[in-house]
Amino acid sequence: MGGLFSHSAPCYVRCIVNPTPEASGLPRPPPPDLLQRAFARLLRPLVRLAIQAGVTFPMLMDLLRGLYVEVATRDLLPDDRARTDSRVSLMTGVHRKELRRQRLVVVAPEPPALTLSSQVIGRWLGSPLLTGADGLPLPLPRLGAAPSFEALVGAVTRDIRPRALLDSWLDQAIATLDAEGRVVLQDRAFVPQADRETQLFYFARNLHDHAAAAGANVLTPGGAPFLERSVHYDGLSAGAAAALESVAREAAMATVLEVNRRALAIADADDRVADAGPRTHRVNLGVYVYSAAEALDVPS
Repeated sequence: MGGLFSHSAPCYVRCIVNPTPEASGLPRPPPPDLLQRAFARLLRPLVRLAIQAGVTFPMLMDLLRGLYVEVATRDLLPDDRARTDSRVSLMTGVHRKELRRQRLVVVAPEPPALTLSSQVIGRWLGSPLLTGADGLPLPLPRLGAAPSFEALVGAVTRDIRPRALLDSWLDQAIATLDAEGRVVLQDRAFVPQADRETQLFYFARNLHDHAAAAGANVLTPGGAPFLERSVHYDGLSAGAAAALESVAREAAMATVLEVNRRALAIADADDRVADAGPRTHRVNLGVYVYSAAEALDVPS
C-alpha cells in the first residue's frame, strides 16, 4: 500500500468537507490519549538512540522535567505575572520544589547555527556561476578571480585563509583535488562532518523543525500553516524498497539543490534592501528518506 500523507489532512472526509474553523481560532489540542499513542511511536527511535548512547531513563526524565517547566514558562505563559509556581506546577505536574531546583540548572549554549563550511558549501551549490547545467558543483581552480575556490571563500569571510579551509576539507574528504589541481566537492560535503557536536546540532534542529511544523498543523483548526508531506509505500520486497529509496534520494537532492539556489538569490537581494526590517526570521526545508523492515518500528 502507499499514498501521499499530510498532517494537514487527518482523514479523507475532512479533506473533502473542509469544515469552517472554530470562531475562536484558538489552537485545539488533540485528546491526551490519542496524543500519547502518537508519542509512543515518534519517540521510539529517540529512546533507542538514548539507550545505545548510554542515556538512562532517570537522565532523560530529568531533562524532560526541565523542558516541561521551560516550555510552560517561556512559550505558554508569555505574561510574567502569570508565571507563578502554582500555575506552572498545575500545568506541568512538576512539584513546586522541583521548579525551584530547575531555576538553578545552567543550560549549555548551542553551537553556531551555520558553520563556515556550511556557508561556503551553500554558496558553491547555489551560485549559477559555480554549478553546471545539472545543478551539481563545478570543479574550481584553487586561486584567482571568480570562479575560483579562493574567491568563493573570500565572498563568505575574510577571517579565514582559503588554504586553511581547503586543507581542513581535504583532511575530512569533503573535497579532493583533480588531475588539474582543481577543488572538487565530494558527497560527504552534504553531511556535517566537522565534529560530533555539529552533527548533533543539525540532528536536533532538523527534527525540532519537523516536529514543530507537524505540531503546529495538528493544533491549527481547519487548516495547516506549514507544508508537511510524505510519500509512503509498504508491503515491498527488499529490491523494490531499494529502488524506491534510490528514486527518493535523487528527487530529494534535486529539491534541496534547487531551493538552495533560489534561497541564495533571495538572500543576496534581501541584503541589498536597506529598509527590509529586522532580519529575525528563518526558514528550514528538510527532506528525509527512510527504509526498513516494518517490524523494526511498529510497536507491538
